[in-house]
Amino acid sequence: MKRIGVVVNLDKPVSRPVLRRLTERARNQQLELVTIPQVAAELPEATIVSEAELAAHVDIVVALGGDGTMLHAVRMLNGGQAPVLGVNLGSLGFMTSVTEEAFEHALDVVVAGRYKIYERTLLQCRVERQGEEVAEYVALNDVVAGWGSSSRAMTLRLAIDGEEVAQYLCDGLIVSTPTGSTGHSLSAGGPIVHPAAPVFCVNVICPHTLSARPLVLSDQAELAIHVQEIPADKQPLLSADGQGEFVLDRGDVLRIRRHDHVVRFLHLPEYSYFAVLRQKLHWRGSVLP
Repeated sequence: MKRIGVVVNLDKPVSRPVLRRLTERARNQQLELVTIPQVAAELPEATIVSEAELAAHVDIVVALGGDGTMLHAVRMLNGGQAPVLGVNLGSLGFMTSVTEEAFEHALDVVVAGRYKIYERTLLQCRVERQGEEVAEYVALNDVVAGWGSSSRAMTLRLAIDGEEVAQYLCDGLIVSTPTGSTGHSLSAGGPIVHPAAPVFCVNVICPHTLSARPLVLSDQAELAIHVQEIPADKQPLLSADGQGEFVLDRGDVLRIRRHDHVVRFLHLPEYSYFAVLRQKLHWRGSVLP
């Protein structure tokens, strides 16, 4: 772990002081820093590569920011197997496991090889229009179909492994990984799922019925979401991890499955997923600190 890729949210006020600390620590530990052109001015000692080349030049990626920065780092890796270490520079982050204060300690742990690696599932979504594939997306958190330019509801039909499940009059559908269960799906009433669970979650956004409930199913399943009916004034959107918005049309089919690649997260030995939940969700009533 000698070549450290650096992805950073420069909009965070504390990001530049942290980058200066990173430069000093890397110099002391004889680490090579690698970053992208957008960060070059803040890391003058780093090797500069394009986003597409980052995965081939690093042993680990350090993401300085929040969950959005982690997602950006994962997109840049594009299937590369370098682990990602998230350093939280904000107030909320389920994927970033290291605080700003513990940043130097985390680098020492990485250099010493005393870390843990956890694999996270990815989603693959292909969009078919009139039998032809017109778009493909990869998501760590979720794939969302719905919303758009009008508040009027649309009709989506869900099938799992070729078996009809239900037809929903709703604002949209969320298909999330365990990692994404604490994101958009949670805010829509979905369950919290441990990252190691081999499952997907399917959650309906504002269904026009009280009987619709979230589904938890095997991540070996293949899902098909059929866009059945769209109001004339609505342009529903497909988004993957909140990015890459694609305008859906009536008759489109979204085919969603587990991606062949995984993402590898690097955590310190003392990392606890449940401690993160207690802290971020402000759980009370527990005797644990």
